[in-house]
Amino acid sequence: MFSVAERTEIRTELITLAREDPRVGGAALAGSAARGTEDAWSDIDLLLQLNPAADEPTVVDDWTDAIDKRFGVADTLDVFAVGVRYRVFLLRSSLQIDVSFWPHDQFRATEPAFHLLFGTPNTPTTPSPPNTDTAIGMGWLYAIHARSAIARGKLWQAAMMVDELRNRVIDLKCCRIGLTSWHGREVDALPRDELEQLEATRVSNLTTHELEAARLLLTEHLLREVAHIDSSRAARLEPAFVELRGPAG
Repeated sequence: MFSVAERTEIRTELITLAREDPRVGGAALAGSAARGTEDAWSDIDLLLQLNPAADEPTVVDDWTDAIDKRFGVADTLDVFAVGVRYRVFLLRSSLQIDVSFWPHDQFRATEPAFHLLFGTPNTPTTPSPPNTDTAIGMGWLYAIHARSAIARGKLWQAAMMVDELRNRVIDLKCCRIGLTSWHGREVDALPRDELEQLEATRVSNLTTHELEAARLLLTEHLLREVAHIDSSRAARLEPAFVELRGPAG
């Protein structure tokens, strides 16, 4: 396990590497370091602004080699979003380092947690609001598949569908209260009674009885959350949800 001192030292080295790389025109920290909420388990989130003439694949390869030689990389994962590559590094110490490589004219704050180190960022953007339409639609879709999986005796599939249904209910609860459910970041901040409702839908044994009880509770919670967001949509969904709340099989 990495130490706080080790993480701090690595971050300092990465910032120095960014300042010394002529292909990098700007850099910023994001995540808990930018929010001032770091703890012993925090990772490193570094944003790099590439100069216009920089060849992005070459920069990524060079940085990957440098991080591996200095700190020891166990594996990497690339995530792409709106033309930006986020390379996630897993060090042998289990420390996670996220380095994003931004085209010069896209480098900007996309959320409040943005601490500029050097360079000139573009105009910040406001994070998109949660997509409740998708959460609602995926919620009833998972409710349907949870019911059919239980009826077919496919208990592992049923458990996965119930878990996904719960996640969509969590999304809607967090949205209603003004929390973010992204990667579960603020789910623990839900009111105690809301968390107790969710706890009641956790199965302790992979049995038809427990899965069915969880499915029925979550289906009720889902319709209740829809009603908070859009009462007319909840009214349209009510007949179908009456059927969904019937016994599987």
